[in-house]
Amino acid sequence: MRLLLQIITTLVIVAYPLAVYFGLQYLPPGYIALLLCALLLTRMIVTKQQVRAMVLPLIVGIGLTGASFIAKRNDWLLYYPVVINLSLLSLFGYSLIHGPSMIERLARIKEPDLPGSATPYLRTITQLWCGLFVVNGAMAAYTAVATTIEMWTLYNGLIAYVLIGMLLSGEWTYRRFWLKKHD
Repeated sequence: MRLLLQIITTLVIVAYPLAVYFGLQYLPPGYIALLLCALLLTRMIVTKQQVRAMVLPLIVGIGLTGASFIAKRNDWLLYYPVVINLSLLSLFGYSLIHGPSMIERLARIKEPDLPGSATPYLRTITQLWCGLFVVNGAMAAYTAVATTIEMWTLYNGLIAYVLIGMLLSGEWTYRRFWLKKHD
């Protein structure tokens, strides 16, 4: 049951922009905020020990969705992608200061015997991710404040994921070649 809840809540968080868009279009006012609040709360409960770093954004998301329901302010739902990007920027930025870099940590899960020469490269990639989180966060804020719900949904529900996917797959592919060259 716990695994099923984790899968469902993960899918909802990934599909958050689409859920907001369709919820605002087809559900009575406030219902999507209440539903998202319940799902984020469930997510926090079922992942309590697994992803400590993401507890704060979940709490903020619960606060945003709960307050949105209480205040009857649907526009507050649009700020959750900003919170996620700021949280990831903080997490990756912290790793740059206190090391090892986040990308090095993630790379060592799959390849624990990375050469020492990989550390500066992986640090640079972590900086690149920080830049992406700044851009995505700024665009998420801009689309929440100054555009239509359709544009907000397009950016936060598609374009942001495409940018993340491109960086993730491009860096992973390049790293394969880089590691062979530096072995």
